Amino acid sequence: MRFPEVPTLSDGTVTLRAHHIGDAEGVYEQCQDPLSQEWTTVPIPYSRDDAKRFVREIMPGGWREDVEWGFAVEAPDDDGTPRFAGTVSLRNEREGRAEVAFGAHPWARGRGVMARALELLLAWGFEERGLQTVVWWANRGNWASRRLAWQLGFSLDGTVRQWLPQRGELLDAWVGVLLASDERVPRHPWYAVPRIVGANVVLRGHRPDDLPRIQEACLDERTRHWFADLPDPYTLEEARTYVDGRTEHRASGSGIGWVVADPATDVLLANISVFDVKHGRSGEIGYWAHPAARGRGVTTEACGLVVRHAFLPEDVGGLGLQRLTVGAAETNTASRHVIETNGFVQTGRERAGSRLRDGSVVDTIRYDLLASEHTR
Repeated sequence: MRFPEVPTLSDGTVTLRAHHIGDAEGVYEQCQDPLSQEWTTVPIPYSRDDAKRFVREIMPGGWREDVEWGFAVEAPDDDGTPRFAGTVSLRNEREGRAEVAFGAHPWARGRGVMARALELLLAWGFEERGLQTVVWWANRGNWASRRLAWQLGFSLDGTVRQWLPQRGELLDAWVGVLLASDERVPRHPWYAVPRIVGANVVLRGHRPDDLPRIQEACLDERTRHWFADLPDPYTLEEARTYVDGRTEHRASGSGIGWVVADPATDVLLANISVFDVKHGRSGEIGYWAHPAARGRGVTTEACGLVVRHAFLPEDVGGLGLQRLTVGAAETNTASRHVIETNGFVQTGRERAGSRLRDGSVVDTIRYDLLASEHTR
């Protein structure tokens, strides 16, 4: 039986080609990698015989049966020698539809190889195979896969609960779509977390070792008084969910969150965020302090640093916003001190806008600040 000929695609640096037996060792190495095992359905354990069967039978079989168009990715290593870098494929769903799939060998990660490979693959699928719609699926939490999809212009259309099977479980899945008519560029920003150094605090990204401090802050009675909707009890898992939410804000272009840390110890003192960001227009600030950091001016200084970053133009690393808003319960004098010290102007009163932990309801005082008014 004559197998379909697998085309060779190249952008001059990265090449897509048919798999051959020389790729088996690279496939085997990739499937021993913990990240590959965590986020894909590769069998565990995975043997060299499995790798040989993948390159000799599974990938050619996809082409023969017209169910999956899979390519080996080849790219130069540090010495310029061409090397197996992973696999990309389009799974044929018929009627102009396909699912994109990809996996990188560990050595190729962080080099831009897979982005280039997928650009080649998608262009071929749309132009040569007449595809109209390509769908992307990933296990919820696979930020590396999501970032690649974002970079290539895929939408993010939501989370489908218990959808993707993996080793006897059904996992929550992210899903997105790219149409032939779509531009293959990001649809919105994916914000980085810049390190910002102040006189007495440092703003940095969240880390796993921050979770106990987040839990301590959110178990504190004063914190809970002002944040009535905090889960009860507040566990380490709740803290992890909170940190995942900060990553979600950055990935969706809707905000950035920082840990406010002690410059000497790097220990979390507080948290501050810009959320509900409307790109190039506006955002809202929110913050809380660990009980051990109160009364030290930590959130006041952090707020000033974040305001400055938010109003800085994008071409010099800021958010390029024109307006910031913030609100506080009328009776929360500490929070209102932070806001007013940083130059925010009171704009109104939201009647019965804040529900407190004891069940009482008080007005929320609303403030804003314009970039044109910011002088610090």
